[in-house]
Amino acid sequence: MVRVALLSNPKSTGNRQTLPRVRSYCANNPDIFHYEVEHVDQIGRALQTIARVDPAVIVINGGDGTVQAALTELYQGEHFVGRVPPIAVLPNGKTNLIALDLGIHGDPIRALERIVEIAKAGVDEHVVARELIALSDGRAETRPVLGMFLGGAGLADIILYCRNQIYPLGLSNGLSHLLTAVAVLFSLLFGIRARFLPPSSRPVRISLIRDGELVGRFSVLIVTTLERLLFGTPTGNSSRGNMKLMAVDQSLPALLRLFWASVFKRVGKAHMQGIHLQQGDTIRIEGDRSSVILDGELFEASEGHPIVLRSTEPVPFLRLAA
Repeated sequence: MVRVALLSNPKSTGNRQTLPRVRSYCANNPDIFHYEVEHVDQIGRALQTIARVDPAVIVINGGDGTVQAALTELYQGEHFVGRVPPIAVLPNGKTNLIALDLGIHGDPIRALERIVEIAKAGVDEHVVARELIALSDGRAETRPVLGMFLGGAGLADIILYCRNQIYPLGLSNGLSHLLTAVAVLFSLLFGIRARFLPPSSRPVRISLIRDGELVGRFSVLIVTTLERLLFGTPTGNSSRGNMKLMAVDQSLPALLRLFWASVFKRVGKAHMQGIHLQQGDTIRIEGDRSSVILDGELFEASEGHPIVLRSTEPVPFLRLAA
């Protein structure tokens, strides 16, 4: 009997080293049904096939783009009539935020072994509900793209800078992120603009239904439905809205306040100048060529064409720690 269906993308960066071990493990374990795709447009057909084997858990093994495409197809594809099995994500991408939120980290094989153990024993105690972020242009005929973590304003520019300028150097993820952070602080501290440094963020307008709007330049813009924000900060009271927003003014003092508050776990405990925390179920982002990145995929708002975010109904996920 198949307990776990594993969906892998061999072309994701993390799988270049780990996939041979994953294939070997799956070949020797009859509890796992392993399906590989090489392009995200194959994910729909993959999930049709996976639905036929009726697994207890679906595991996504790929980069951020694979996870985002799989979540979109799982929620909107109607492959699992009546019940979508709980979803787990192996630590594979550059950031692994969804995997970390679910308590899945370290060696992917050990994580997969633990998932199989849970699937055999019963998943009920490990199932947690998470809403997804549905991103669209606000028109009813547009099919939304779904994810769980959005970075915008200066943060999107920083992510793109790291992806396009730093990752090609071939450094480890940790060193790449450290080098990016140093470049950001250097540009903020000295006000220097150069091709080898992250660009200045563009003005953006963020509207929350019933809660007003924020207008300005932000070095950090995060919208997420994960349990914790990027800085380890609890996302607060979900009764005010399922999407949690953090916006940090583009200034070194505001970033330093955020850093120290996150170190001492004080973010959200009291009002801090330059740091805005909001929650809502509908968020509009407007600006001239203002970029956002939803789980690794780039989108851009322009004048008259805002990005609209809405939270979905809860989706089941598998958390390793009960």
